[in-house]
Amino acid sequence: MKVAIETMPPFLMAGIRFFTAGAVLYVISRLSGVKRPVGREWRSSAIVGALLLLGGNGLVAWSEQRVSSSIASLIIAAVPVWMMLFGWFGRSGKRPNTGVIAGIVLGLLGIAVLVFQPGQGDTGTATDLTGIITLLIASLSWAAGSMYSRSARIPDSPLMSTAAQMLTGGVLLIAFSYVTGDWSKLEVSTISLRSYAAFGYLVAFGSIIGYTAYIWLLKNADASLASTYAFVNPVVAVILGWAMVGEQLTANTLAAAVIIIAAVVLVTLFRSRPQKTGTQAALDIQNQQQSIH
Repeated sequence: MKVAIETMPPFLMAGIRFFTAGAVLYVISRLSGVKRPVGREWRSSAIVGALLLLGGNGLVAWSEQRVSSSIASLIIAAVPVWMMLFGWFGRSGKRPNTGVIAGIVLGLLGIAVLVFQPGQGDTGTATDLTGIITLLIASLSWAAGSMYSRSARIPDSPLMSTAAQMLTGGVLLIAFSYVTGDWSKLEVSTISLRSYAAFGYLVAFGSIIGYTAYIWLLKNADASLASTYAFVNPVVAVILGWAMVGEQLTANTLAAAVIIIAAVVLVTLFRSRPQKTGTQAALDIQNQQQSIH
């Protein structure tokens, strides 16, 4: 994404990206005989699109003008943590166990390590506080959209569901890009081949393939499984940022990477383990005593 926005305005790039991918998936779905979404499905898809694509992806695209792609990916890696918290305070009211709480604390520590870096420069390794805050908002928005989509009335077809979300989210991003002045910054003649190539990759692999798979998992699997992408993304982003964009790897960034990934692993591994109540614990002790005697 960072390569694409080198010569493309961020919100406009994201809007055209998702609208293009959504249009392709919509045509494929209709040719396959899938019914058009009804009014309520369009409304729910628009809400998901606003949270995931405008609030989530759009803010990430904007923030990558201010922070490195590796740092952005590490902040977004906290999404499973926010999803668990939303589940706790939401309808399920499921209290996190000790392992999950440890993961949350560890994740916050990792973010703190990212933010408070000594000797920051202005060459892509700097940790811009505005960028960090924007990324935190983006990760919260993505988590909220992910949780909402699990119960929202969206099309049953994964392709049509993705198409509806991308079309509505793309329109919102394009409209928002007009408000933020992105349109006036667009100069087609100055867009580099690198940015075109990155844009094509984002449309084909990031949107049509990756996003469709993510939406399918949200509907058909546990949220913890859908969020396991967060294990891989930060590592890949750190390596690619260093190898392709020349982002410097600081000791703080590497330490934060280890801490945040460990936190995500803890939350994901322990979130499915039930928290024992006092009654359950007492019964376990009683059973153990009986087995001894």
